[in-house]
Amino acid sequence: MSKPLVAIVYHSGYGHTKAVAEAVIAGIGEVSEVEGKLIPVENVDAEWETLDGAAAIIFGAPIYMGSVSAAFWAFAEKSSKRWFELKWKDKIAAGFVNSGSQNGDKLQGLHALYNLSQQHGMIWVGLGLHPGNNNSNGSTNDLNRLGGFGGAFAQSNIDQGPDVTPPDADRRTAAHLGRRVAEATVRWERGKA
Repeated sequence: MSKPLVAIVYHSGYGHTKAVAEAVIAGIGEVSEVEGKLIPVENVDAEWETLDGAAAIIFGAPIYMGSVSAAFWAFAEKSSKRWFELKWKDKIAAGFVNSGSQNGDKLQGLHALYNLSQQHGMIWVGLGLHPGNNNSNGSTNDLNRLGGFGGAFAQSNIDQGPDVTPPDADRRTAAHLGRRVAEATVRWERGKA
């Protein structure tokens, strides 16, 4: 019997959000009962059946001009055929976003991902962490340093490449999200059996 699949469908304009997606899949890889797969939105037309068969889908996007990128939203609109047939109903869902500034309207973008999942009737999994870096003993190296709750937030300096940014704290937070979704998927799939 094959393992449940946790798919990550994402857009990355400059490679930074791809680095976050890679951190998410590393977290998924820590849970041996599932497998993970990265799907860039540019390749989604060849991967609809993969997404339809996945037990969980994690959405990831950069934030451009206050919301998810147009390339990600084009994928979201293409998913309407799945919506019409409720093909993704009761799948686990989660999301992550990345922008150049500390805030960058990340919450607005995450809400777009959440709303997409709810249109499809999916089960959303949040980050499940307290915020880091929010007291005198905190640091920018803390897990969840940007204080997300509904999903993973990452920040990438606009003058540095994805080999340097987002910082390790954001990548570890993304890995935490991947692991949490993978664990939730295992529990959800066992409950369905």
